[in-house]
Amino acid sequence: MEVVEHAVREPWVGVLVEPVGGSRAGVLVLGGSSGRVEVERCRVLARAGMTALSIRWFGGAGQAPGICEIPLETFVAAIDLLQARAGGRIGALGLSKGAEAALLLAVHDPRVEAVVALSPTSVVWGNVGPGVDGVTYPYRSSWTWKGAPVPFVPYDESWTRAEAPGEPVSFRSQYERSRQRFAEAARAAVIPIEQSDAQVVLVAGGDDRMWPSLAFAQELAARRVSVGRPARLVTSPDAGHRPRLPGEGPAGHSDRFRYGGTAEADAALGAAAWAPIIDTLGGHTSSSLA
Repeated sequence: MEVVEHAVREPWVGVLVEPVGGSRAGVLVLGGSSGRVEVERCRVLARAGMTALSIRWFGGAGQAPGICEIPLETFVAAIDLLQARAGGRIGALGLSKGAEAALLLAVHDPRVEAVVALSPTSVVWGNVGPGVDGVTYPYRSSWTWKGAPVPFVPYDESWTRAEAPGEPVSFRSQYERSRQRFAEAARAAVIPIEQSDAQVVLVAGGDDRMWPSLAFAQELAARRVSVGRPARLVTSPDAGHRPRLPGEGPAGHSDRFRYGGTAEADAALGAAAWAPIIDTLGGHTSSSLA
């Protein structure tokens, strides 16, 4: 399927990719802590028959330089644009911190009918980097809603990396320890995905070394099941933090972080999740790789 790309410059930098002739479904595509606009992922989804929008939601002009007290209304405004452009079914797909945002968006914006969370968390976490004031510490929420910080889990500052200096670092144990140490905060910071009417797909690898996304995904699925709103859970014991969808190339090498998995396992997990993802978002698997 042929697609066309449009640069988005206001009120944030981004890209909108849509099938030639338009579509009847739109998807907001949110990257993780890299801050990247997910151009390649939008192209893949547009070839599957959807209008895909990805925006820079931190690190841009007038935005916080880190993931710190980011207004969830940022994503509500993006849904406004998608709804005007695509009409029909509206979904959100996010990876890692982007999945955290997508899940919260599905809770707060009833227009989101589908959410796909790749390597998700089941709780809200503290900031990653500074806010608009340039301050990183003390920890604050990653998000706000209607001007109020969303309850969050802070980080255990006694945690130390297991790797030698200069080696790529895994943060999984930091998240595990922080949640255990701040158990009361973690209970308050649970993402109440069971409150959303959206259909939910959760994708997680058991070898995720950034955070325990498989355990988080299982918790999210259990919360849905507890109120009679099931979620589709797609997992692999060998995949890491960065599942790759059909049509995407392998994730780049990192000298800073240990993501876990392998290129083969990450691609296999994305392939296994592809049909549920496209079915839930409202695309067409038959045209996705044309």
